[in-house]
Amino acid sequence: MTEIGENLRQSMRQWVTGVTVVTSAYAGVIHGMTVNSFTSVSLEPAYVTVTLANSTRTYGLVMNSGIFAVTILNEQQAELSDRFAGKLSEDEDRFEGLETLTLVTGAPLLPGGLAYIDCRVVQVVPMELSTLFLGQVVSAWHSDQKNPLVYFNQTYHRLER
Repeated sequence: MTEIGENLRQSMRQWVTGVTVVTSAYAGVIHGMTVNSFTSVSLEPAYVTVTLANSTRTYGLVMNSGIFAVTILNEQQAELSDRFAGKLSEDEDRFEGLETLTLVTGAPLLPGGLAYIDCRVVQVVPMELSTLFLGQVVSAWHSDQKNPLVYFNQTYHRLER
C-alpha cells in the first residue's frame, strides 16, 4: 500500500460509521459482506452507493445480478458484523443457520436490522481494486426501536439515546 493509502486508512479510522451488511443473490447463490463504505446520495430520486473490493464474492454477485441489499445493523449484532467481515472465509456459507428476509429484488436481508435498503444497480464505477455501485432504492424499511451498531477506530461502540 502506498504512503498516501496508509495515511488515508489511519485517517478514516477517525471517522465514526454505522455498520452494514451488503448482500446479493444470483443464480441461486447468496453471499454478503460487512461494509462501512455505504452512503445515501440522493432522496429524490432515491440513490445509495456501496463500494466493494473486486476480489470478493459479493462483488461478483452484484456485478452479475445487478442488485444488492443493505442491512443496517443494530448494537446487538456485532457478531453478525464479524461473521460477514471475514471471520468466515469468502468460500464459506456466511448465511448458514441464519434466517433471511427479502423485500423486492430477492437479495437477502438479516432479521433484526435497524433498516433495510433494497436496490437495483444503475451505475458502476470501476476503480483499481474496488468498484463503486450506485443503486436506485426500490424498497426501504426502518425501525426506531434499537440503537445502531457503531464502528470507530477498529472497535464497536454504543450510542446512548
